[in-house]
Amino acid sequence: MDWNPQTLQFLSECFLHTLSPAPEPRRRAESSLADASDRPNYGLVVLRLVAETSVDEQIRQAAAVNFKNHLRTRWSSESPILPPEKEQIKSLIVPLMLSATRKIQSQLSEALAVIGKHDFPKAWPALLPELISNLKNASQASDYASVNGILGTADSIFNKFRFAFKTNDLLLDLKYCLDNFAAPLLEVFLKTASLIDASVNSGANLRPLFESQTLCCSIFYSLNFQELPEFFEDHMKEWMGEFRKYLTTTYPALEGSGGDGLAIVDELRAKVCENINLYMEKNEEEFQAYLNDFALAVWTLLGNVSQSSNRDQLAITAIKFLTTVSTSVHHTLFASEGVVPQICQGIVIPNVKLRDDDEELFEMNYIEFIRRDMEGSDLDTRRRIACELLKGIATHYGDVVRNIVSSQIQSLLSSFAANPVDNWKDKDCAIYLVVSLATKKAGTSYVSTELVDVQSFFESVIVPELQGPDVNGYPMLKAGALKFFTMFRNQISKSVALKFFPDLVRFLASESNVVHSYAASCIEKLLSVKDEVGEPRYTSADINPIFPLLMNNLFSALKHQESEENQYVMKCIMRVLGVADLSADVSRVCIEGLTFILGEVCRNPKNPVFNHYIFESVAILVKRGCEKGLSVSIFEASLFPKLEIILTNDVTEFFPYTFQLLAQLVELNRSPIPPIYMQIFVILLSPDSWKRSANVPALVRLLQAFLQKAPNEINQGDRLTKVLGIFDTLVQSSSTSDQGFYVLNTVIESLEYDVIKPYISHIWAALFRELQKRRTLKLIKSLLIFTSLFLIKHGPSNLVDTMNGVQPDIFNVILSQFWIPNLKMITGAMELKLAAVASTRLICESPILLDPAAAESWGKMVDSIVTLLSRPEQERTEEEPAVPDITENVGYTAAFVRLYNAGRKEEDPLKDISDPKEFFVASLSRLSTLSPGRYPKVINELVDPANQAALLQLCNRYNLTIV
Repeated sequence: MDWNPQTLQFLSECFLHTLSPAPEPRRRAESSLADASDRPNYGLVVLRLVAETSVDEQIRQAAAVNFKNHLRTRWSSESPILPPEKEQIKSLIVPLMLSATRKIQSQLSEALAVIGKHDFPKAWPALLPELISNLKNASQASDYASVNGILGTADSIFNKFRFAFKTNDLLLDLKYCLDNFAAPLLEVFLKTASLIDASVNSGANLRPLFESQTLCCSIFYSLNFQELPEFFEDHMKEWMGEFRKYLTTTYPALEGSGGDGLAIVDELRAKVCENINLYMEKNEEEFQAYLNDFALAVWTLLGNVSQSSNRDQLAITAIKFLTTVSTSVHHTLFASEGVVPQICQGIVIPNVKLRDDDEELFEMNYIEFIRRDMEGSDLDTRRRIACELLKGIATHYGDVVRNIVSSQIQSLLSSFAANPVDNWKDKDCAIYLVVSLATKKAGTSYVSTELVDVQSFFESVIVPELQGPDVNGYPMLKAGALKFFTMFRNQISKSVALKFFPDLVRFLASESNVVHSYAASCIEKLLSVKDEVGEPRYTSADINPIFPLLMNNLFSALKHQESEENQYVMKCIMRVLGVADLSADVSRVCIEGLTFILGEVCRNPKNPVFNHYIFESVAILVKRGCEKGLSVSIFEASLFPKLEIILTNDVTEFFPYTFQLLAQLVELNRSPIPPIYMQIFVILLSPDSWKRSANVPALVRLLQAFLQKAPNEINQGDRLTKVLGIFDTLVQSSSTSDQGFYVLNTVIESLEYDVIKPYISHIWAALFRELQKRRTLKLIKSLLIFTSLFLIKHGPSNLVDTMNGVQPDIFNVILSQFWIPNLKMITGAMELKLAAVASTRLICESPILLDPAAAESWGKMVDSIVTLLSRPEQERTEEEPAVPDITENVGYTAAFVRLYNAGRKEEDPLKDISDPKEFFVASLSRLSTLSPGRYPKVINELVDPANQAALLQLCNRYNLTIV
């Protein structure tokens, strides 16, 4: 693409139309730009358009956004920007960014960071010197628009040093940045600090200066994250002196100027708190001299921070710093008498009490409220971080904290009791403190607290809320009570909990999205509780009395506005269907309810978690209904129309689920399966169905079901040829080869030998071809399992003869190079049994191995079998690193998610053999009686001494001998 007036006009019109409110011109413009972006120099031309000051600012801004996104997708991809264009872009972008208006500058800074992520510093050595030179010039001229643009860019490219795994390459890049940028950064920081001191009464002048200091602090964090650099240690006094000043000084000219003045100052203070917290966590010894002053400064600052939500970030970072101090060796700062009560009264309680913003979030955005409150993602909220501070102090002063908080809880409850209408937030605060300060036993759902007696607190504080007749009254209190019930479900005895099941069902009818979500979650979690021996605490007998009303209220809850795709309600439906007794009438009502919802979400799938639980609910309903003797046709009648909509309307997100459900339905039918399924089988054989990688595991699952249930139908026409064509395609890719073997193994298990005989040579040829291309452990193990299954089903002679029919003596090559050395790598109980029995039959039945000339192979195979059977898995196996094939995973694809309740039941091909060790020793013992003295000699010569001892132990265990 060339830069000329026609190109300028074409692109200007396109970018203008992308801003159109009308969808048609907007789509046309986006399509034109997408086509143009494939042409060489497109990025360079768009950048030149951004630089063209004669073009309308709005168009140039749209072009800057497009340029940034173009770099994101093309700078390093399969169809990348060519090197000459890259070099020109890199030479133009810095000066253009510095001269651009603020909004365009911001986009170009992000674009520069995209390039920097891939090229800096090794492939773009000119960048840092150019930035530093421009930074010095801009700083000398006090041009803070340019200073902040350069610092913003530096902040973006240095961001990679945060949270990255420490490697030599990373540290070399960091050293290069420190050597060149640390001194100019401090110089700008100190100069800006002196300008702030001189402009303290001018809000307009202070704004860009504070923005500059905030960026300097952000860069400070990135450059100090990995370890304390020598330069920063040498100049710690300068940095810390300014940091403390910003925490202790007020700037009324800016803070009181209205708008975002206070927010700009608070953002700098929050960055300072992040930096001193970083030093407290990583450089505690070097930071020690400044600790007392900062602790006092932060404490004092917190006392002056209002409850307004726009000051949350400052409050949270400040409290985090005190929390870090409380768990460090300097915790004695909290030891003085009266300090912990002051923290509780002055910091914790004010920040734990509900604010107007919390109530608004509760009512207006229930999903976000639950995400923060129930799912533990609220670590960056005042409520949670205040409790984390208490937990931190409690690590060294547990009794003091417990006594004060217990007293505070009683005080809050007394306040509520005195005036429940006005003081309901005090009770909510008390419940929140108990729940948030509870400790969870590692690896379990068991939660405990020393603040209150759980049973008595439940009965005196929680039960009145659960039994309140108005399910819509004081919804935040109801939600807190339900959360307590859920959290402490293990401690609340079954007899007590069962009394309140009807109340939980009532709360499903609450108009509050949070309340009916919490009620559903509470029921679901209660039904998941296990007793001491691992059995479910609650059974069908416990929910049968309330089951009809429970299901009715659950389905009704999904009709509430904004709860149409409520994942907590749907997960509860799944759990209830997994426990309750299911009659034909109940199953019919439930499947109709679920398929109606499925039909609705098919129109526009939005919530993947909700969607997953719909399909899990359908799968468990079908599974348990059929286990109870119900006909699968009850479910087919409701499901088929919806599954057809999914397939015909190309609802691709649901394809993997649909194929898994169809597999379940096929397996639940008696042979011969209904003709409608064979219509689906035609879709299954279409190559187009297999193009989406997310579909492959589900399609394989469905294909296995057909092979097992309809072997005769599959043997008609060219169907089996197409099935084996699918196997051949799958096995050629390292990411799907295991799926190919699943197909092949099921073919061997399900079809008679005469049916597969014409195809066997093609199967072996395909497998040997793949073995020549890549000898990965994954492929070899899959080959051994298939070979073992073939031997079990069709005997050693057919195995040896069909292999050698492809290439003379190939069997011995496979045996010596792959089977014997890798047999010990087999894992999994059923796979181990299959491989051990097959290998045993090979050495005891195959003429090729019973030939005295094959004594060496026979002895080595015995050695491998003993290793497999006698040694623990971790001793005999080695991990193969899973290296993804990048070329096969480029671009976005919907992920495959397995349906737990529609899983395939693995069939044991060796049901008549319970113990492979006994089978092995008994087979050897029988064989040895045919040629006494022959086999002990081979074993003595070729089997490892440790394995000889293990073999002798096995013989003694089963009272057998090898003669």
